[in-house]
Amino acid sequence: MRVMLKAQFDTEKANESVRTGKLPELMKETLDHLKPEAAYFGPEDGYRTCWLILDMKDSSEIPPSAEPFFTQFNAKLTYTPIMNADDLQKGLSQIR
Repeated sequence: MRVMLKAQFDTEKANESVRTGKLPELMKETLDHLKPEAAYFGPEDGYRTCWLILDMKDSSEIPPSAEPFFTQFNAKLTYTPIMNADDLQKGLSQIR
C-alpha cells in the first residue's frame, strides 16, 4: 500500500545537523535505505519537513521506516494512506 510519510524535524536536532554538516549525509542514508517513490522537502508549521511516498508491502515496514527519523532528528511522524490515479480508478471500479 502506498503511504505518505511526513516527518517534521525537531528544530534543535536539525540545526545541529546543519551546523555540523551532517544533514545532507543523514538524509542521503535515509533515502537510500527507504527508497521512496518520491521525496519532497520544505517548511511546514515552522519545522523542517519532508514528505516521502513509500510503497509498503506490510505494516511491519513502519518501524524501520520511522526509526531513522526518531533517532536522528527526534521527528514527529505521520503516515497517511494515499493513492495515485490508477489506484483510485481501481478502487472506484469496485464500488459499482
